[in-house]
Amino acid sequence: MPGEFETLDDVAALLQDLPAPDPATLAAAEARDLDLTKPPGALGRLEQIARWYCGWRGDPRARVTAPQVIVFAGNHGVTAQGVSAFPPEVTAQMVANFRAGGAAVNQLAEQFGARMDVHALDLDHPTADFTEAPAMDRAAFLAALRAGWDAVDPGADLLVTGEMGIGNTTAASAIAHALWGGQAGDWTGTGTGIDATGLAVKARVVADGARCHAGILDQPLEVLRCLGGRELAAIAGAILRARHLRVPVILDGFICTAAAACLEAHQPGALDHCIAGHVSAEPGHVLALARLDKAPLLDLGMRLGEGSGAALAIPIVQGALACHSGMATFAEAGVTGG
Repeated sequence: MPGEFETLDDVAALLQDLPAPDPATLAAAEARDLDLTKPPGALGRLEQIARWYCGWRGDPRARVTAPQVIVFAGNHGVTAQGVSAFPPEVTAQMVANFRAGGAAVNQLAEQFGARMDVHALDLDHPTADFTEAPAMDRAAFLAALRAGWDAVDPGADLLVTGEMGIGNTTAASAIAHALWGGQAGDWTGTGTGIDATGLAVKARVVADGARCHAGILDQPLEVLRCLGGRELAAIAGAILRARHLRVPVILDGFICTAAAACLEAHQPGALDHCIAGHVSAEPGHVLALARLDKAPLLDLGMRLGEGSGAALAIPIVQGALACHSGMATFAEAGVTGG
């Protein structure tokens, strides 16, 4: 298991050497599914989720027993452009709330038996305004990627990555615009609740960011460095570590999805161990999931962040595995028709 990386070339090498699901386990899980006491396909997507999960874990009767939720927090220099309804100090205040157990994601993690960790990433030093300079220099970017890599518990068997950072929907919109083109406004939503004037400012800032970094738009890791934030880079690092540990991931909302998309854009298939927990109310999220061919498990109009939508999907995965691994086969139950 590779443990450290010192350069972006090291990260690129990790993306080229990605583990795959175990084909023998996938075959065994499919055979079991076909022999369970139910009509074929009767559990819909739960059957697909169970087989997908078993393949990554190498166990045809796997269960989810040790989920982990990680919330990464970072501050963004682009907030000076007036892109958020809240001031940057709210990031640190919410980190304190996470650590005190007072946020929505704390309740969901506790409810579903998930370990929850919070990592504040150099909050006293916001990233640069990406309309003027790269958000992070290479050292800061690598440090954030490593923070995400190191945050994953090797004993976890399901991962949710969440985030907190005033201004980070602007970063996510800029990343999506850089990766997939279109108009900046296509990828830009109200985030924390800005008004129509603020939304126009935000779309302009997203377009300005893409223009400022036009020379790197074909380099997905550089897109993440120049237009992202520390918490987005950490999410990417955690998802990459999870792949090398064969830990399945539930993607959260637009910000998490934009960060993860940089991995997929660099190396197609990099997100095969990920499913989309939900689709958020941010307009760019549904577009991003379509580009990634990820059908969300939930559509509840959520736009909180924190990993809350993905955390709410944990019991869906747990339920899929409980049925797959715990149900009797036709032979075991003495039921005719198998």
